[in-house]
Amino acid sequence: MIKRLLVLVFVFASLTAFGQTGKITGKLVDSETGEGLLGANVVIEGTTTGAIADLNGNFTINNVPVGDKTLDISYIGYEAKKIDVKVTEGGTANVGTIKLVSAAVGLSEVQVIASVAKDRETPVAVSTIKGAEIEQKLGNQEFPEVLKYSPSVYTTKQGGGFGDSRINIRGFDQRNTAVMINGIPVNDMENGWVYWSNWAGLSDVTSQIQVQRGLGATKLAVPTVGGSINIITNAADHEKGGAVSTTIGNDGYNKFGLVLSTGLGENGWAATIQGTRTTGAMWADGTDFEAWSYFLSVAKVINEKHSVHLTALGAPQWHHQREYGRFDGVNYETLKGDPDGSFEGTGIKYNPQWGILDGEQFSWRKNFYHKPKIFLNWYWDPSEKTTVATSAYASFGRGGGTGDLGQINGRFRTSSRFRTSNAGIPGQVRWNDISTWNQGGSINDFIRTNPWQTLDEKLPWDNGGGFNGQYVGTSGYSTIDSLHTDGREYDYYTDRSQGGFIRRASMNSHNWYGLLTNVNHEINENWAVVGGLDYRYYKGIHYRRLENLLGLDAYFDDDDVNNPNHYATDEGSNDEKIDYYNDGLVSWIGLFGQVEYTNDQWSAFLSLSGSNQGFKRIDYFRYEEGNQESDWENFLGGTIKGGVNYNINSKHNVFANAGYFSRQPIFDNVFVNFSNEVDENIENQNVEAYEFGYGFRDKLISANVNLYHTFWKNRQFSRTVDVDGQDGTANFEGVNQLHQGIEIDAVIRPITNLSINAMFSFGNWRYTDNFSADVFNNNNELIGTQELFMEDVKVPDAAQTTWSLGADYQVIDGLNINAAYYYASQVYADFDVASENVFLSPGNQAWELPSYGLVDAGASYTFDAGVSKIRLFININNLLDEEYIAESETNILHDPSDDDNNHAIPDSDGSTRNRVYFGFGRTWNAGLKVSF
Repeated sequence: MIKRLLVLVFVFASLTAFGQTGKITGKLVDSETGEGLLGANVVIEGTTTGAIADLNGNFTINNVPVGDKTLDISYIGYEAKKIDVKVTEGGTANVGTIKLVSAAVGLSEVQVIASVAKDRETPVAVSTIKGAEIEQKLGNQEFPEVLKYSPSVYTTKQGGGFGDSRINIRGFDQRNTAVMINGIPVNDMENGWVYWSNWAGLSDVTSQIQVQRGLGATKLAVPTVGGSINIITNAADHEKGGAVSTTIGNDGYNKFGLVLSTGLGENGWAATIQGTRTTGAMWADGTDFEAWSYFLSVAKVINEKHSVHLTALGAPQWHHQREYGRFDGVNYETLKGDPDGSFEGTGIKYNPQWGILDGEQFSWRKNFYHKPKIFLNWYWDPSEKTTVATSAYASFGRGGGTGDLGQINGRFRTSSRFRTSNAGIPGQVRWNDISTWNQGGSINDFIRTNPWQTLDEKLPWDNGGGFNGQYVGTSGYSTIDSLHTDGREYDYYTDRSQGGFIRRASMNSHNWYGLLTNVNHEINENWAVVGGLDYRYYKGIHYRRLENLLGLDAYFDDDDVNNPNHYATDEGSNDEKIDYYNDGLVSWIGLFGQVEYTNDQWSAFLSLSGSNQGFKRIDYFRYEEGNQESDWENFLGGTIKGGVNYNINSKHNVFANAGYFSRQPIFDNVFVNFSNEVDENIENQNVEAYEFGYGFRDKLISANVNLYHTFWKNRQFSRTVDVDGQDGTANFEGVNQLHQGIEIDAVIRPITNLSINAMFSFGNWRYTDNFSADVFNNNNELIGTQELFMEDVKVPDAAQTTWSLGADYQVIDGLNINAAYYYASQVYADFDVASENVFLSPGNQAWELPSYGLVDAGASYTFDAGVSKIRLFININNLLDEEYIAESETNILHDPSDDDNNHAIPDSDGSTRNRVYFGFGRTWNAGLKVSF
């Protein structure tokens, strides 16, 4: 009996002890930005019990025995931390928000140079994406696509080649959106473009991406008309370790990566090195690629006042591209077939640029580039209140893109004759037949029939140059005779100018040097001043080279006035140039200053910047030696902007900002007609911007609402028009666009471990007025006026309405699943105001593409395996395989009276003759990462 009682007492005591548990909750955030740390690890000291933080940094540990406990908190890239906590029976011990300090040497200093905005302090509209989220969700998508769930951001893959994606913010393209790496501008200094294939490896080394919409908080006079994208790279880690990873995906995608860190030694040195190799093909046909990326960060902490950091990164790559050029004959009907079923289409993956040459994929369009960028940063704290951050940097871009030169019997490469055909459906390029023809072989259907007469066999070159009796190509042609057939006269093409194609490469290399220094002085606990210098020098090197003779013996070129009879034979050589050769020089020197005020409730800034930008052009082909250089053309520009944020209480804040930006013209607008001639009428463009915002922060919901108004004024362009049968030139000035809208984003946490993410943005982006210009003939005589009817015409090439709804759920510790729905509408076909004829008459509007919605989903599982941490993941993009048009390069409007030849796309008002790109169908990627 006593034994039974003892057993019962023991069981009751055990059950009681087991029932005496509680739970621990908290939130882990970055100490600088306040952003949640997805994947951070929290473990009760001395046990294996713990949790992993969700997307917003929240964590919960259930069934924790009562008593005093110590939490061990760790996260790759951050310093470890211990927190003491007391757990009571049935209670919840909330440790609150815990700020982790970056373990990367110098990362906080880089954020100063980069002008990273802070939540509830910097009065701008901002979205921040952490490196952990990029690693979890990007997979084999293009780098900009990780931003598509941000308000007013539109991304597409364009043709769909590796790295060929583009991004648009608030209706402004990449020329008007500043892209920076660690605060250093990377927009091309001649034309403003950003080519993401040059930065494809950045996703592997990104600590965070911050998108500041509107003029933003950057202190530099950079093209932040729509906004700025600031990519902050990793830095050398404090802790020793590394990771190895591999990813596979659709169409043979394969990626392997390795990262190693020495940790910060007692001598003050730290280094991190990372590399990846990626191969495969994109979703579209004929888009094979190979890419490498590398990253090196070396830091030396000299003493408490000085540290020096060296960062080098690059991504050498080549990729075949899908392109529907103006003369390729590819449009909606080509891809989808006739809506009435009279003929079949090629399918939406079709690419007219590629085929098989000697057993391997070969394409007219191949991009190849390597753009290493090197930063040397020096951080100096001369006093407790003054810091100086200086970055000297250099970039050396080498590469270009290929295309065609030459003809075969008067036909350009876009002729259907040079592509295979199956039941009338166009196919691949006939590379082996072209090579055979180029070497003197006979391909019957390459020969023209009456009335265009030619020889049955093409003739060898007989005009000298040491190539008598051999086959030489050229881009031009001439007529040497004429035939009379059916009483009509036709040119008789027999000389070698009709003899074949070559593949050429248009090279766009550059040398770029810069110096950016930033001095920050705290006057007192509330006031601070910032000032600095921004210097850049850029030399663009532009020429064409012979890439592949395709079997010919040489290529004849007469475009160099200093060497008019040139026979090119050296394939792939940068020393032998054809067609054109010129340099573009750009110099930039700017000064900036900013006054800042902060207290517990208020924060404000007023910023001024000014810059002089100079342009010079050197043309080695069109001008004789001694007369090849233009003068320097200089333009002044700058910004003035300010903003204020008011934290009403711990939950509510409001902000406002305003600014004015005088933007210098780009190089391509200063010099006209690809010559050293200067457009004397070119002027700065002006931008006025106003913005109001509201923020709400609570345990259940965090939300932002922004209203913006951006007025882009004084754009200029010229175009040729016809006035009563006479050709003339109209110089339009004062072309204005208005971009305004509302943006909402929110994160809702209804239960533990679940985050619901929502976004909505609505824009009204349009031209404001009709525009008139005088028209002058070639003798500069006034022959009339021309009006462009542009009032209320929509700004094209981006979705003016987007919204998304997604969720991230931590099923169990380490296992996360996510899904999101994205919707885009009011996407208008692209058009060039300088050449679009539809707006020469009133009442027309840009063609509106059909709206579409996409579902993305993914899952990841992270667990400890001894001394290593293992992460498995899978992502599926466009889960439902939605078929949609992402963009249209033409603006052909539907004409109901012409339905025999101009069928409307079902359920839309557009024309099937438009040259459109369909977005990617269902794609997937899966991978493994082992950290040690």
